[in-house]
Amino acid sequence: MTEITLQALLGCVEKVAVRAGKEIMAIHSQDFTVEQKADNSPVTEADKAANDIIVAGLEALPVSFPILTEEAVEAFSGPDAEGCYWLVDPLDGTKEFIQRNGEFTVNIALIQQGRPVLGVVYAPALDVTYMGGKGIGAFKVEGKGPRQPIQVAKHQSGSVWRVLGSRSHASQKVLEWLKPLGEYELVPMGSSLKICLVAEGAADLYPRFGKTSLWDTAAAHAVVNAAGGAIETLQGKVLDYSNTAKTLNPEFVVYGGSRP
Repeated sequence: MTEITLQALLGCVEKVAVRAGKEIMAIHSQDFTVEQKADNSPVTEADKAANDIIVAGLEALPVSFPILTEEAVEAFSGPDAEGCYWLVDPLDGTKEFIQRNGEFTVNIALIQQGRPVLGVVYAPALDVTYMGGKGIGAFKVEGKGPRQPIQVAKHQSGSVWRVLGSRSHASQKVLEWLKPLGEYELVPMGSSLKICLVAEGAADLYPRFGKTSLWDTAAAHAVVNAAGGAIETLQGKVLDYSNTAKTLNPEFVVYGGSRP
């Protein structure tokens, strides 16, 4: 995978994510149905419509990789011979979508040998896109504006740690982990936007000790990596996407430019 190819792909994937997001907002403006999956998580017609748009868009690209999407896990046959595949969450933050608070995203990532090398996160209610890739850098686009380079922030000694937490999955374990930090500010936020806010330097940390899946994190992981940050497990290992037979992530922490 060359840098030029990734640059070209990034623009193509951005367009696919935005198309899916526009369809999500069309459904968001109307009454919509909510169903329960086998794991009791909610799914709406917006999840399904966005998934169809993304799969069709990725399959139309000049490069072909297998697609693992939350809405059709059973259809995934595994990465290709080079360990590449698309990893998709057509509507990350379905609970936020149902609550109509705007904190939901479209997530599309390209995985190579277990690492996210390209990612696009589009927040349709905010009309904001975060994107990045290996060797490309990370960017934020607001509306129809230009790509603005983003990077993580270095925490200043003595200042308050800016910490993001899940709006839907509050955790006492997170609060215990934060105690040694000293003074911190905990801001609740939904979906993969939390990782993107670390990527753009608007927050310092995001510890996540609750349940997440591969598709929840991969796109934003590519963005925060490209912005100079990292996502690591509690054992200090890089969050990995090699084992697609196991779709749940371990507990992890998103770091910006500084470690506690």
